[in-house]
Amino acid sequence: MQKNPANFVVRYRVKIRNMTRLSVNINKIATLRNARGGNIPNVLEAAVNCERYGAQGITVHPRPDERHIRYSDVREIRPVLTTEFNIEGYPGRRFLDLVLEVVPDQVTLVPDPPDALTSNAGWDIAGNLAFLQEVITELHSKGIRTSIFVEADPDNLELAPRTGTDRVELYTEPYARLFPHDRTRAVQPFAEASKRAHELGLGVNAGHDLNLENLRFFYMNVPFLEEVSIGHALISDALYFGLENTIQMYLQQLQ
Repeated sequence: MQKNPANFVVRYRVKIRNMTRLSVNINKIATLRNARGGNIPNVLEAAVNCERYGAQGITVHPRPDERHIRYSDVREIRPVLTTEFNIEGYPGRRFLDLVLEVVPDQVTLVPDPPDALTSNAGWDIAGNLAFLQEVITELHSKGIRTSIFVEADPDNLELAPRTGTDRVELYTEPYARLFPHDRTRAVQPFAEASKRAHELGLGVNAGHDLNLENLRFFYMNVPFLEEVSIGHALISDALYFGLENTIQMYLQQLQ
């Protein structure tokens, strides 16, 4: 393995041993249900089981076309959860009305257009500053913690506190893409971004394309990491290993 030149990162990890929470995104379970109609697999039961198997949070991302998680799912899931409930989405009016109604623990704001297949970019904060300030103020009025989806761009990150957000979620697809070729170079901008976010008074989450191959290296080299949200890879792994075993395997990467 290449020696990591960003040794400061390792030192921060030694000093900061806060638990990094695993939030399981259950969208793909809803996708499978919707492909056939009916209620198999049962999304509500899956959410409860994820918690029972050790997940420290549940994430959903209801999109306008409800092609996976439906708005009705969100309303049904909220009362039964005992861990953290994180709802991701673009803050259109219908989405905001939903989250203000159910009041999750956290709302993660993403800049997805309605037809996006999956999240594929972070916020351009400078171009959306007034909009994000308005949305976050509304969410805070209900006591909802907010996180905004951002790339590991230092100039963009500097503007994040001006939105009023509590946390940022680092968009990790670039890390996952480069990881098989040069893991040290892949993780370095995320380590630096997380350190800077912490200095700015922001909590740090991360997500997108994290999996059993790349999660532990990310965790060990990115300081101040409070939460990872993982869906596609985890649910795919569960087809082979079972949901309970898979959640335990992911939790082991965060120890």
